[in-house]
Amino acid sequence: MKKTILVTGGAGFIGSNFVKYLLAEHGTDVEILILDALTYAGNLLTIKEEIEQPNVTFVRGDIGDAPLVTRLIKEFDPDYIVNFAAESHVDRSISNPRLFLETNILGTQTLLNAAREAWLLPGTPGQPPAYREGKKFHQISTDEVYGSLSRTPGDPRPLSLTNAVARVVKGRDNLQTFGDAFFTESTPLTPRSPYSVSKTAADMLVMAYHETYGLPVTITRCSNNYGPYHFPEKLIPLVIKNILEGKKLPVYGRGENVRDWLYVADHCKGIDMVLRNGRVGQVYNIGGFNEEQNITIVREIIAMVREFMEKNPAYRTLLSIPVEDINDNLITYVSDRPGHDMRYAIDPEKIATELGWYPETSFREGIRKTVKWNLDNHDWIESVASGDYQKFYDQLYGNR
Repeated sequence: MKKTILVTGGAGFIGSNFVKYLLAEHGTDVEILILDALTYAGNLLTIKEEIEQPNVTFVRGDIGDAPLVTRLIKEFDPDYIVNFAAESHVDRSISNPRLFLETNILGTQTLLNAAREAWLLPGTPGQPPAYREGKKFHQISTDEVYGSLSRTPGDPRPLSLTNAVARVVKGRDNLQTFGDAFFTESTPLTPRSPYSVSKTAADMLVMAYHETYGLPVTITRCSNNYGPYHFPEKLIPLVIKNILEGKKLPVYGRGENVRDWLYVADHCKGIDMVLRNGRVGQVYNIGGFNEEQNITIVREIIAMVREFMEKNPAYRTLLSIPVEDINDNLITYVSDRPGHDMRYAIDPEKIATELGWYPETSFREGIRKTVKWNLDNHDWIESVASGDYQKFYDQLYGNR
């Protein structure tokens, strides 16, 4: 059955990958409306081919614009609303927390209210509210709402899957972890940055609309994403870009912070499965089984970029330094940011056992794909890494 889907933030990193996933997976069985304000991390070049499709419509606008949001939901009549739109960089939230509260909390509330008004059926006094069949509001969230699993670095050890998860997971061997604790859907929410506080509040608003008004909702909380079209403020694309330019590679603290890395295509598949088959009123964690320390990731990217340069001389036109200078000497340690969480790690047992999802892409496979994509799409990197981005980069790392 054909589905109509409103994707907010669809010109950003994960949102654009989700649009691409929907079209590749469902083709003309989806009608997509993309709403994006095209702020510093949103780029129309990312979805240039998609918005030329007859079943994709793009509207530039803010999720906090109530008249616009209300009109679009009434006119487009989406079956699903998937809210990717958010201010999403912790460092930016530290310098300007108000912006994050306005977009991530008030913007989400605007969407929720418009969905409630559009989908609510005429009711009977004294009876619970009822909504039109097949409607769902889906909130994209983050594991950062849970806070940090530890305050000090740990040592890697083998990760053992539960029998229930092991029956679902295929082709993922030699998994590792840096601790015994993991985020589950019942882990208390203890955010520690303005960004994670804003996402926590948004999640709680979504659930409040479900509990108070009966609105059909789901939430997914993901670990750190990486892959194509990643804006070069984040660790992985930033390291690749700086290597090509011969710049130092800034690493917070000693680089001991651990993140669970999730290839973006795996994340998109998980979102789609929750959207179509997830239980209303539920939260699903989506993790990657890829725990790595930041410093390990930086060193691996250095080695991989050098390998690509040595094996394929055509890539050397992108380089500003000799190939032999691509080494660990590029690493520079910068002062750690305030409230930097030490370790995130997700337990995806719920989505694995209920819906059959698991992260198919190992980190070694995913990071190779990501490095190659960045080398093959250098023009895209250059197009987004200018203007407001350059000002932001200089502000973030210039005095450290």
